Amino acid sequence: MKPSVRSRDRMDATSISRAARASLAAVLCVVIIAVPAAPQQQTAGASLPKAIKATSVVVNVYAIIEGRRGHLIRDLTKNDFELTDDGVPQTIQYFSQDTNTALNLGIAIDTSASQSQMIGTEQAAAKKFVRSVLQSQDQAFVMNFDTDVRLLKDFTGATAELGQAIDSAEINTTGRSILAASGEKPTGGTHLFDAVFLASSELMKTRVGRKVLVLVTDGEDQGSKTTLAGSIESAEKADVIVYSIVVSDPEFYNMMGSTYHGSAGVRRLARETGGSTIRVKTVDEIGQAFDQIARELRSQYRLGYSPAGLRHDGSFRRIEVKVRSHNYTVRARAGYYDQTEERADAANSHP
Repeated sequence: MKPSVRSRDRMDATSISRAARASLAAVLCVVIIAVPAAPQQQTAGASLPKAIKATSVVVNVYAIIEGRRGHLIRDLTKNDFELTDDGVPQTIQYFSQDTNTALNLGIAIDTSASQSQMIGTEQAAAKKFVRSVLQSQDQAFVMNFDTDVRLLKDFTGATAELGQAIDSAEINTTGRSILAASGEKPTGGTHLFDAVFLASSELMKTRVGRKVLVLVTDGEDQGSKTTLAGSIESAEKADVIVYSIVVSDPEFYNMMGSTYHGSAGVRRLARETGGSTIRVKTVDEIGQAFDQIARELRSQYRLGYSPAGLRHDGSFRRIEVKVRSHNYTVRARAGYYDQTEERADAANSHP
């Protein structure tokens, strides 16, 4: 059974989703509506063939293997790996090293007032990162978050357009939501967990291939309707790997008379989803952090298998990946949700 800490308040999630759609519309984001094809008219008396149901689901695990001092290990073979699903050993059916699986990338930039001194450097490094990692089959989106979560550019492979979207992110110095009624007091806040939830549930969930969300933030969450557990659950259900580049401005917190509480939340997000958290001490290290993520995305191992005994009841199944005969550190997602048959059929990825 899935631990109760992973459960999410459905009412909160619904209100966030509605607020997000209103927020996106307010900033003139493009809305993509999927229109189902019109069904062909059935000839009277004609019999239709029985539907063929998928009988297996392929679970893909993307793993990063590190040796001493974080050195990336790139020369392993399929036989070097052991993988269990809820404690049951699995046969790895699909394996690749430098994967060419399509990349779905999200860049989420913290635009709360605490990031004022870093935003320019973050934007320059993010644009360079996007240009370096996106290949012909890849697409990315850009969002920012403060008291609201805004989609600045929907999925596209056009790096110039993504760069323009990154440059359009502006610090919210007012602390006021764009949805606030006239006369309301500024609320402040950094809706980091809401950003992860919306990126995963609204943008990433139906995509096929690798799904990676990069957060550029100080790691503080203030005001989100989604909890940390809820944001982790949304990322796990959408198979999203979360990276965080954590950069904070101590002078800002001193000036505001508050305390910086660290990045425990984003560290847990990374640990559960197979990503990593990179803490930078100066703005000069932000570019290096993006470079590290780019190297990891080129060094992933893809392990695909078809687990037996799926119940399609929404329960959480825990994954464990090990490397035989080596004391290496393995980073991979903690598990996945045994989704309903309808969702499984839609998400069943190609080998």
